[in-house]
Amino acid sequence: MGSYIIKRLLLSVPILVVISFLTFLLINLSPMDPVEVVLRAQEVPEITDELIIKTREELGMNQPFLKQYADWVLACLQLDFGESYVTGQSVWSLISPAFLNTLKLTLISSAFIILLSIILGVVCALNEGKLLDRSIRGWSFILTAMPSYWLASLMIWYFSVHLDLLPTSGMDSYQSYILPVTVISVAYVGIYFRNVRSSMLFQLHEDYVVYGRACGLPERKITVHILRNSLQVAVSIFCMAIPIILGSTVVIENVFAWPGLGRLSIKSILSRDFPVIQAYVLIMAVAFVLFNTLADLINAALNPKLRKEI
Repeated sequence: MGSYIIKRLLLSVPILVVISFLTFLLINLSPMDPVEVVLRAQEVPEITDELIIKTREELGMNQPFLKQYADWVLACLQLDFGESYVTGQSVWSLISPAFLNTLKLTLISSAFIILLSIILGVVCALNEGKLLDRSIRGWSFILTAMPSYWLASLMIWYFSVHLDLLPTSGMDSYQSYILPVTVISVAYVGIYFRNVRSSMLFQLHEDYVVYGRACGLPERKITVHILRNSLQVAVSIFCMAIPIILGSTVVIENVFAWPGLGRLSIKSILSRDFPVIQAYVLIMAVAFVLFNTLADLINAALNPKLRKEI
């Protein structure tokens, strides 16, 4: 297992290098000169060619492209993503608190999504074709089809405005988590529980289930074995759910005024704050690679046959 972990981590290195290169390339693909963005953000009254040349030298943008990239990568490894073009603050000082706020929302939502997906998936699989199974699947299709921003607005109107029970924005207390977590969970539970259900139904028809019942094993023990084998298939899905939710909270954070990465990224895009945008894209991409690697490691731990594939 140790050699498999090392090989799998080494395979992630070239992927991360490509991601970092493409992320850095973003600033050069923009139709607007980053130097002009900096000067406009500083409210310089008159932008001259001499001032542009001087600012480009100060920012190190007059260096060869590969040298700029190498310097940027080395700085990022030290969590130094440069300074914001708009505020002049360190990008890390802007990203870190926003990332922690988004991570809290993501982890809580992911915990609810995984728990509900497993419960609903098992219930539907054990009641295949019955009214309960059809009802849960029917409601899941309806709720999953609802746009997140519409559902969030509806819940704010009912629970915050009409009933005056929950806050409409911010993260002042545990109550602030209820509405955004609910909206995120509704959007994803309907997708993930069907994967658990399908995996459970596949396992229900395996020979070991028939043999276990023939030997008189309690149905509860058989269900535990079925669930364990089913979750091996769902591990990758659940691991990737965390970075997916982490990157898809943009709408929810803006609706609920959540001080997270999604809200910060929208502000940065509108103001063309390239260093913040680069840091956001890099963090999201690295999160996907790391959780994908984690899913492979967990699957390898559960299924020793997978360790021989690398």
